Amino acid sequence: MSALSPLNRAFNQIPKRAEKQESPQLHETFVDSGVVDVTNTVDHQVIYGRRGTGKTHALSYLGSEVAANGDLALYIDLRTIGSANGLFDPQSAPITERAARLLVDLLGQLHESLLNAVLEDDSLMEDGRFVEKADQLIAAITSVRVLGEVEQTAEAENKTGVRSGRSLEARLTPQDVRVSGKISSDASSEDRGLHRETRKGTEQISLNFSDVAKALRELGGTLSSRRVWILLDEWSSVPRDLQPYLAQFLTRCVLPVHKFTVKIAAIEQQSNFRTQVDGVTIGIELGADMGAHVNLDDFLVFEGNEERARSFFQGLFVKHLHSIAADTSNSALAQIPGSLVSAGFTDKRAFDELVRAAEGVPRDALYIAAKAAMKAGQGKISVPLVRDATRGWYHGDKMTGLTSLVEARRLLEWIITEVIRGKRARAFLVNSADSRDDLLLALFDARVLHILRRGYSAQDHPGERFDIWGIDYGAYVDLVQTQSAPAGVLPIFDEEGVEAYADIDVPMQDHRAIRRAILDLQLFYGVEGEQGPDLGQQTEAPAEAEPVG
Repeated sequence: MSALSPLNRAFNQIPKRAEKQESPQLHETFVDSGVVDVTNTVDHQVIYGRRGTGKTHALSYLGSEVAANGDLALYIDLRTIGSANGLFDPQSAPITERAARLLVDLLGQLHESLLNAVLEDDSLMEDGRFVEKADQLIAAITSVRVLGEVEQTAEAENKTGVRSGRSLEARLTPQDVRVSGKISSDASSEDRGLHRETRKGTEQISLNFSDVAKALRELGGTLSSRRVWILLDEWSSVPRDLQPYLAQFLTRCVLPVHKFTVKIAAIEQQSNFRTQVDGVTIGIELGADMGAHVNLDDFLVFEGNEERARSFFQGLFVKHLHSIAADTSNSALAQIPGSLVSAGFTDKRAFDELVRAAEGVPRDALYIAAKAAMKAGQGKISVPLVRDATRGWYHGDKMTGLTSLVEARRLLEWIITEVIRGKRARAFLVNSADSRDDLLLALFDARVLHILRRGYSAQDHPGERFDIWGIDYGAYVDLVQTQSAPAGVLPIFDEEGVEAYADIDVPMQDHRAIRRAILDLQLFYGVEGEQGPDLGQQTEAPAEAEPVG
């Protein structure tokens, strides 16, 4: 007998990364959280999301949908372009040369994707104009020039020669008298000229944006009513100093072309779309050059969206299990997804615990479920198993990513002390101006802090807006069922000044209420600047005090 039940084995067989699946599987296992409605438009867009939120899956699904409608979907993983030397070694070449190499690689992949589209589409195969314009694109990106000194040498040579000779010969015999003579003259002249040119320098890519834009425009002109969708994944894998140059190319050559739509998947905290170079702004202006961005982190927050999050994650597991059942021809497994919760979990509460632990990140849900299923063996997944798996995932994956970020870890420990142990809450308010703090964003990017709501306003704080942040479930799972367990979402005071807790949807208009919920980052940096926060001695501020951590 196997150590795992068929369902628990299937939980571990679910691919955790979208790029590990074939295109048909990506389409079959996609669960729409509402993102399709806002991305399936001809507008250029940036799709933000932290690791594991489903950016690649969403792009792949979008590509399959537009292809089904007759358009061309060109998916490009930016991790596969450029060389490690040219991308990550600033000393290897000037930044403009590194950027040019990157663009040539990108356009090369774009051309290759176009050729694949031709091979898969008979109408394009027969369209000689499309093939011709695709070849012109290659011509526009393969020009090379040599930069450096030019040395010229001219040599001339003339040779002239004259040669002459005379001879007289006489022979006398009794029988005969013979006399012979010979006169010879030889003249020669030779002129030789030589021109030599030596170039000393290095070859550099010569990329003319006008030529590339023209080639793309003429290529689009051959497509009649069809559209080319360029889907750029893993934007944040490009070094930050090169990203604005790549963005400038898109702004100059691709975005203005009528038949092209560009979608970019990126991690917001690791993206740099615009910068200044020698006093000139280059790159993409979000909201102007490209439409409003989409943030996948806003779609699946459990707090306040319990039913929506529950429905999404159940659909996610059901579709993946259907796919595995089809691949393995497992008829028994094929019957399970219809009653996933009752078949795989001890009760509804255990599945809800999994959804809460995922904190809106699909990949985290898949990993936690796999770990819990491994521990369940032949049994069902229970609440304690979900908590144990969440603890392992938090310490083994999320905290590992913060190993080199010492100050970010200190801030996280300080927040846990202040919010969870000090106020027995699991969420807090941050002024929107402070939400761009580098350390705070590093913790958000590592998925140990989450944004539950954006743009909250309070009556007694006119002109100020706050974001509601939550601490990852894995950070306080050890405190559950202890005296230090969080007692609510946000710490407040009720109208009579009694300590209470509020859900994130409860309006807090009382000054005393909102003051207690605000996390004051200046306190952390102030203490940090002197001797570092005393994590063991933090005490709760009285109700009358100014906002503190």
